[in-house]
Amino acid sequence: MLLAITRKVSPALACCELSFVPRQPIDLALACQQHSAYERMLESLGARVLSLPAEPDLPDSIFVEDPAIVLDELAVMLSPGVESRRKEVDSLVKALEPYRPLARIALPGTLEGGDILRLGRKLFVGVTRRSNAEGIRQLAATVAPHDYEVVSVPVHGCLHLKSAVTCLGRNTLLANREWFDPAPFCGVKWLRVAPEEPQAANALAIGDTVIFPASFPRTRERLEQAGFKVASLDISELQKAEAGLTCSSLIFES
Repeated sequence: MLLAITRKVSPALACCELSFVPRQPIDLALACQQHSAYERMLESLGARVLSLPAEPDLPDSIFVEDPAIVLDELAVMLSPGVESRRKEVDSLVKALEPYRPLARIALPGTLEGGDILRLGRKLFVGVTRRSNAEGIRQLAATVAPHDYEVVSVPVHGCLHLKSAVTCLGRNTLLANREWFDPAPFCGVKWLRVAPEEPQAANALAIGDTVIFPASFPRTRERLEQAGFKVASLDISELQKAEAGLTCSSLIFES
């Protein structure tokens, strides 16, 4: 069964880490409503949602994708690139222990899940402010016994690799190719974001449905014209915390 692990919005969300977007006031009540709608949409698409309680002292803890990656054989607890997020790793351990053996990335390696795009047995990993060469080296050594290949991808202009490229299914990647090096990706189809929506590359595909932010209508048109079934979701308050759709859940077969 498909399991989606989420975490309720921290009351300290307004103190979140920001790198590429300006800080704006966040309506916490609306952010909670939007996150609840996100969880309901995951359920409507067949996932069982395990919603963890809020972490009042960890502003970014809603973004459960960053402290861990869950593969078929194991879960890897990662090493966030900013100190304020490192306690999030331990907060996820108990949630993941029932489902997978756990491995860890250790400092001085840093690695965040938003930088890891899985395509089959390949893990494309963004080299960013949050994920460094040592973190990527440790990940490669950890997953090699399970026949995964780790491929580094230089990223610039955005927070994570998956801020710039995500998989829609059907061997198609939605991308803003100005923000990363596309050369490591071979044999894929590209669907480019609308030029006036450079931040629109983060989509979450579940089954034959692509969940997509309501704030990017031009890119949504491109998805629909390409034959993808799109479910629109308003995450405007969460986007003020530099959120995409993939970062708010860990989704895997339980």
